[in-house]
Amino acid sequence: MGQHLPLPGSRLIELGCGPARLMRQLLQREATCEAVALEVDAVQMAKNRQQPQERLHFVSAGAQAIPLLSEQFDGALMLKSLHHVPMPDMDAALREVARVLKPGGWLYVSEPVYGGPLNEIVRLFNDEGEVRAAAQQALDRAVAGAGWRAEAEWRFDMPVHWPDFAQFEQRMMRPSFADHALTPALIERVRAAFEPHMGPDGVHLMRPMHVRLLRRQ
Repeated sequence: MGQHLPLPGSRLIELGCGPARLMRQLLQREATCEAVALEVDAVQMAKNRQQPQERLHFVSAGAQAIPLLSEQFDGALMLKSLHHVPMPDMDAALREVARVLKPGGWLYVSEPVYGGPLNEIVRLFNDEGEVRAAAQQALDRAVAGAGWRAEAEWRFDMPVHWPDFAQFEQRMMRPSFADHALTPALIERVRAAFEPHMGPDGVHLMRPMHVRLLRRQ
């Protein structure tokens, strides 16, 4: 992001921030930035507010209905979050992001690619093939319309690590924002797919990512 985006002095908004790890790091690196981070998961938002950070403001809301004034941000981030917006609301979410950005403002969207060894494990309990495709289609429609233009796109691999299956189960299979209808049989099926990747210090895999950078017209 630092290589591709004009971050210094920017006012930023993150949609679907989760624990806001990257935004927290970004603000530590860029002392002249400030940010607003939106999240719909009440459990995660409560945790976020228990760890306040200077120049970072949390708002409980979804991207499809941003409770903020228009044209007040230089840039927006959606980090693995667009596919979590309900599919009927994805177009509205992208319109809302355009609304709160200043003219010429940018939107950085990173989405996990539906493929690779990690995806083969995760899709056993959370198959995101349909919603990830819908997210890309929503971006295509946004660019085809009048509000956005495509500026760049690239791909990279994000390393991920779990020391054991218990950590994987807690972090990936039991998020506070979703119920994956886990059963003992399903957990054992996922364990059987996970454990062949186990090494001396746990499982190291790559999450392939696809980034699209859009510019508000």
